[in-house]
Amino acid sequence: MQLPELISPIDFLQFTLILFLALLFRYFASAGLFYWYFYKHKKTNYQPLSKIPQQANQTKKEIWYSIQSSFVFAIAGTFSYWLFQQGHTAIYIQPEQYGWWYIPVSFLLYAIIHETYYYWAHRAMHHPSLYKTVHKAHHNSIAPSPWTAFSFHPWEAFIESIILPLLLLLVPIHPIVLGCYLLLMTVSSVINHLDIEIYPLWLQQSFIGKLFIGATHHHYHHEEFNTNYGLYFTFWDKWMNTESRKMID
Repeated sequence: MQLPELISPIDFLQFTLILFLALLFRYFASAGLFYWYFYKHKKTNYQPLSKIPQQANQTKKEIWYSIQSSFVFAIAGTFSYWLFQQGHTAIYIQPEQYGWWYIPVSFLLYAIIHETYYYWAHRAMHHPSLYKTVHKAHHNSIAPSPWTAFSFHPWEAFIESIILPLLLLLVPIHPIVLGCYLLLMTVSSVINHLDIEIYPLWLQQSFIGKLFIGATHHHYHHEEFNTNYGLYFTFWDKWMNTESRKMID
């Protein structure tokens, strides 16, 4: 069955609004669940990584920026869906088209390419010519929380959003894999900004654990500002010598 075309501005806006509401639900559900469990339900059982308290009205500001970011992400998502409808993307429906072996490979490809884009874009956003306008809003949360996960200035949200449509144009992916990857993007962002390390020490110190970013790794980025730029993996920080010494020592 052929999907209806999104041609008129009204159709585009309607789909963007629906996607925007879905993204808001995803944000509040994921951040809210982690916040309730680690900040309320187990309030006496965790040790925050940050040594300073959260700023006054920080959560309200983070939620407001996250709402703006969700709208930017919704526009990118609607544009991606329009590209799919026009047959311009590399999304495929039948798993046999590329083989079942490609299912996990495509997931890893998206993660590695996204990691590379994000690392260098993130470093660029720390340049003095971009930082104040683009990235400072996120770093106003010196002590992050689950609500910080999507707390970006609209310009930063735009920079972060353009990679996925580009990947969809070039790298084949099955819709189920895409859905799982979008879920990873949300959950990992919440966990990394949790300011509470949920991974056990034995995992953090293992070979596998040192390949991935957790709350501790990203906490040092907010604390030190010029270290730990990665998104999912640590390899770019290791190769470029931008990993915090506190993670190495």
